[in-house]
This record gives sequence, C-alpha cells and structure tokens, in this order.
Amino acid sequence: MATIYFLTHPEVIIDPATPITEWGLSDVGRRRMERFVGCEAAQGVVAVYSSNERKATDGAAIAAAALDVPQRVDPDLGENDRSSTGYLAPPEFWEVVEAFFARPDENVRGWESARAAQARIVGSVGRLARNEPEQGDLLVVSHGGVGRLLTAHLQGVEIGREDRPAHPGGGCWLEIDRDILTIRRSWQAIPD
Repeated sequence: MATIYFLTHPEVIIDPATPITEWGLSDVGRRRMERFVGCEAAQGVVAVYSSNERKATDGAAIAAAALDVPQRVDPDLGENDRSSTGYLAPPEFWEVVEAFFARPDENVRGWESARAAQARIVGSVGRLARNEPEQGDLLVVSHGGVGRLLTAHLQGVEIGREDRPAHPGGGCWLEIDRDILTIRRSWQAIPD
C-alpha cells in the first residue's frame, strides 16, 4: 500500500518587502525538513513534488537530495492565491484567513476562494497519485491552507470543519493512501 505524505512546509523567513511566493525556509525550517527526511515515514518515498513557491521548492529540494529521488514541481500544489493583498501582518492576516475558511465560495479581499483552491489541490494530488510512473510512496511539499482544504475533501466535511495541522510553524504531514485517496493517518508534526 503506497502512501502520499502531504507535508506543509516548515518555518519561513518572513519579509514583507519580498513577494510571499519568494519567501524561503528559515534555518529552523530547514532543520525540521532534514528531521522529516530522516524519519522512518520518508524512507519509501520514490518522488518528491512541490508547488512552485520557493518555501515549498526549498523543502522539496532538501528531501529529494537526502532521499536521492526526483523532484517535480506542480504549480497547482500552490497555496491559495493571496496576491490581491500581498503580505498582511497579524492579526489582520489571521482575520482574513478565518473569513476565507468561513465563506468558502467568496473571494475574501480578492483572494482565490477556498472552494476554487480546494478543487485545484484535490485535482493536483489525484493527478500525481495516478500519473507518477514510479511505484511507491510520494512526498508532496505544499502549504497549510490548501492542506486543510485537501483534508476537508478527504474527510468529507465542510471547509472549516476539517482536522488541522497543530504546529504553528508548519512542518506537519498527513498520510494518504495513494491508491484510494483516503486519509490513513491525520496530521503529525515534525519534531522541533
């Protein structure tokens, strides 16, 4: 039984002067990513996928190099499009995130709607599960928001009612059965 490990990227360098899609992993995020690839779960991974956002490609590069497997990029694995607002400082950011999940059919503040982002991430994970030529486990390095949307779909619950990653810095993974796309094990965090 092959598994898809859907991993939210760990801690990033937050720089309001840099586009969010260009933020890279912090030293803490890199160390946590290295811990993940050293754990037993990662040892059967045959390919690593990520969005095209730097924080995800940074994490995917660490994993692919450590596991000596191919790294592939799929833009559809990206976080919900927030380019209409760019960087929002807390607490405003968290207020908009709450509205994003509470009103999934709306483009809150011009952001991609949760429903559209959910369709995109579900479609992408389904495609890579079917089309990856290597048999075995896959690692997807993506983002927390779309990870929650994927979880809602896989759990068959309304957006906003899904299990959530518990670590505030990201770096949490979900285990999904690659063949039937069901959750095998809910969110776990890479140790600090």
